[in-house]
Amino acid sequence: MQAANNEIKAEVPVNKQDAVKLNQLKGAAIYDLTALAGRVTRHSFPENKVELCSIINARSGRCSEDCAFCAQSVHYNTNVAYYPMLSPEEILRSAVKVEQAGVRRFSMVTSGRGIAGRDLEKILETIALLRRETNLTLCASLGIINEKQASMLAEAGLSTYHHNLEAAPGYFDQICTTHTYQERVQTILNAKTAGLRVCAGGILGLGESPVHQVELAFELQKLQIDSVPLNFLNPIPGTPLQSQRAISPLEILRAIAVFRLVIPRAILRLCGGRKEGLRRLQPLAFLAGANGLMVGDYLTTGGEVLQEDLQMLLDMDLAVF
Repeated sequence: MQAANNEIKAEVPVNKQDAVKLNQLKGAAIYDLTALAGRVTRHSFPENKVELCSIINARSGRCSEDCAFCAQSVHYNTNVAYYPMLSPEEILRSAVKVEQAGVRRFSMVTSGRGIAGRDLEKILETIALLRRETNLTLCASLGIINEKQASMLAEAGLSTYHHNLEAAPGYFDQICTTHTYQERVQTILNAKTAGLRVCAGGILGLGESPVHQVELAFELQKLQIDSVPLNFLNPIPGTPLQSQRAISPLEILRAIAVFRLVIPRAILRLCGGRKEGLRRLQPLAFLAGANGLMVGDYLTTGGEVLQEDLQMLLDMDLAVF
């Protein structure tokens, strides 16, 4: 791919060298890039739909890990709410509301390095309950898991395991020291071995360079991830990144477009921090390559009003699934 004479042409997936160049474009050149990424999206997904999902924070706070962005880490004083694992019935109530609103994917998320013992049993019970009482596609984000745990989740009826890489391998040790990048990769491989679909992405705006962003995109390509959540740092007071410079809406749109050109067949899902990061440019993300959206609240911060999100997609003539 090359940018010349104000025209950007593509063969996708792009190679790493071209992706790095594109992820450093500025000004009006970003408009051309996002337009191209939009065309690639429509070619890969001609039905012109946006996949919706929603999450519940099923166990909050007191996480042993030191991820520098996270309000739930025990290492930082963020005054985040702490509570133990919710009951299956509590999670079911939230799931039913989500389904009634028209969302088809629902994920249970727990704080902590991983899950075991009674908490894992509760998750398995909850999966069984939700499968009986709803028609939702069920996902979970439970931290680092081994092959046996992944198999237990799959056998219970879980569809997808979510486990972000968070940052590129070349930047990961700037973000977390209590576990390794390879442990995250191994969790993804364990989930795949168990027959689970994997949803994995990262957070943009952690202080990484445009080159690191490209490196992350290619790691996801290598792992053959077809559901990629893109989060944008919303600095939390009390965390090491509380004063981190926010990346601009145009930088976010540029990164979304590059991820699309690197992983043309993936669902690129706008997630945490989209409201703060993109501000009034949120709709443009769907012209730049995004075709997935997390709706409702996030783990420790509020999200957009669901009806406003649905109206935005309706205004853009985008269907939901």
